[in-house]
Amino acid sequence: MCLIAFAIGQNRRFPLVVAANRDEFFRRPTADMAWWTPAEGTDILAGRDLASGGTWLAISPGGQVAAVTNVREGNPDPGASSRGELPIKALAEPTSTLLPSLNATASHYAGFNLVTLSESGGWYYSNRDAHPGRTLFRGTYGLSNHLLQTPWPKLLRLRTAFARTIEQANAYADDLHNQLLPLLQDTSTAPDHQLPRTGVGLETERFLSSPFIIGDQYGTRATTIVTLDDGGIITVTEQSWGTQGQALGKRQFRWQREQTDSGIIRTISETPDRRSPHGR
Repeated sequence: MCLIAFAIGQNRRFPLVVAANRDEFFRRPTADMAWWTPAEGTDILAGRDLASGGTWLAISPGGQVAAVTNVREGNPDPGASSRGELPIKALAEPTSTLLPSLNATASHYAGFNLVTLSESGGWYYSNRDAHPGRTLFRGTYGLSNHLLQTPWPKLLRLRTAFARTIEQANAYADDLHNQLLPLLQDTSTAPDHQLPRTGVGLETERFLSSPFIIGDQYGTRATTIVTLDDGGIITVTEQSWGTQGQALGKRQFRWQREQTDSGIIRTISETPDRRSPHGR
C-alpha cells in the first residue's frame, strides 16, 4: 500500500473515512479482498499477499482499519519478517501490548509505516521515525512511502481533494465512495523540482510521483474506500487494476456492526464481483 488518505471526525455522518491505493509488482500473487481468519486473531476483511501470507490493509468486524506502507529507500534491507503481518497484529493486539512488541522487533522489518484507525482516533508507528508510536486525533491525514504527513506532491494532491470531498459529503455512503474513487485515479505527475530524493533515481521518482501509477510491470493494483457511518454501518469498496490501468473486478461489502455479549458481530451484504466494460 503506497498512498492513504484518512479522516477522523471530519464529517458528522461519516466519522471515519479511509481512501487508499496499493502499488505493487503485477507478478506478485494476490488474493482479492475477502473475509478470512488469520492465525493471530479473529475474522478480518482484507486482500492477501500470497507470496508472504500477509496483507496491506485490513478491516475488523467493528470497523477498525489497519494498513501498512513501505518506506522508500534506495537500497532497502529486505528484513527478516514480512511487513504484511503488521496490519493483522495491529487488529489483534491492543496498543498497550503492540507498542512494546514493535519496539522490540522493529529491526526485523524493512522500513514501514503502520496506522490503526477508528472513529474515535488512531495510532501511527514507523520504524524510521525518531519517536515511534503516536496517537492520532481528529483531523485529515496523508501517508505515502515516507513518514506520516510528509508533503510529497501526490500526498498533498490527494489529501486536499479528499478533505474537500469529505467536507461536502451527503448522507449516502455510495455517493461518497463514487466521489472518492476518481480522486485515487489521478495520474498527474509532479514537476522535477518537487520530487523527493529517496535514492531510486530521477526517472523512477517521476514514475512514482502520481497518485495512480500506470505501468506494465509495476503500478496501482487496488483502490480501497472504507467508511463508517454514525449508525455503525461499514461500507467497503475495492476496485482492482491490471497492467496499464486496466479496470478488473470491483467488490463491495457492507455490514452493520452489532454489540452482543460475545463481542461485535456483523451482518454482511456483498455486491458480486463486477467488471467495468470501459476500463479506466
